[in-house]
Amino acid sequence: MSELLERVFPPAQAWAGADLAGRQVLVVGALGALGRACALEAAARGANVVLLGRRVASLEKLYDEIEARGGSQPAIYPMNLEGASPADFGELDLRLRDGCGRIDGVIWAAGRLHGLTPLEQYEPEEWLRTLQVNVNAPFLLLQSLLPALRAASSPTVLFVLDEIERATRAYWGAYGVAQAALRALIGMAGQEWECQGVRTLGLLPAPLASAFRRKAYVGEPSDGLVQPARYAGLCTWLLAQAPAQWSGKLVDARQLPAGSH
Repeated sequence: MSELLERVFPPAQAWAGADLAGRQVLVVGALGALGRACALEAAARGANVVLLGRRVASLEKLYDEIEARGGSQPAIYPMNLEGASPADFGELDLRLRDGCGRIDGVIWAAGRLHGLTPLEQYEPEEWLRTLQVNVNAPFLLLQSLLPALRAASSPTVLFVLDEIERATRAYWGAYGVAQAALRALIGMAGQEWECQGVRTLGLLPAPLASAFRRKAYVGEPSDGLVQPARYAGLCTWLLAQAPAQWSGKLVDARQLPAGSH
């Protein structure tokens, strides 16, 4: 399959200089391995972070951890993406604009992968849930938050993606279909909103050590997998300093420079 988005490469640096002081950052999927790492990093760099996830108790625990580390006081927004409606995302937009006035950055680190399954055995309900979380929810979020993003001076929406070459092979089912659709969505939004100053980017990391990956690779040894925290600095750098011409493109970060963290 041909690449759906033009690839760009981050500069060979450790991304140590990203300053997010005073910025309003929404982390969707804040309880996942990468989402959690990005939330901690963004708060440490001065951002006012909104933590979006399903489980209130776990969100509160992450809230306490951010406060204990001396980061800016975060906010919690519980939401189950599987059943979230357009009205739910509209309410999210209203709440964010009432509380923050604007949104400077969004990190989408959420996803749903039930496991590898042949198409003939794929449960239709699971197919629909997977597309809801991985395609419909990102679209609804982009559309509903556009006013809050426009209110910021240089907003960026960053989506974490998977390798299309792998995810569209046999047995990846709805997840693979969703990855292809999400890449197209990022490209469309990037072209349509570039003149409005709203950047949308895709981030392709190396294979990460996470519970999410274990759903596809059961029993895989952790050797060779990258700890999600190594990408947190890059994600915050992209929110703060990604060039405007990168909007709608895919940041291929599978090869991290030495010393990045």
